[in-house]
Amino acid sequence: MDGYEASSKIRKNADFKNLPIISLTAKAMPEDKAKSLEAGANDYLTKPVDINKLLDVVRLWLNQ
Repeated sequence: MDGYEASSKIRKNADFKNLPIISLTAKAMPEDKAKSLEAGANDYLTKPVDINKLLDVVRLWLNQ
């Protein structure tokens, strides 16, 4: 199972409707971001991960 499928399955479970999903990937193609968001991710970051950016994104989604 890849991240797209995992995100889709998580979103199908009503208990996890509001669970933030942040995709982390080594791929940096625009279609990969779109595919992640379509699969249910709330946000998308590429590797190498800027730890400050990751923390900002986590704070953003946890405070909603």
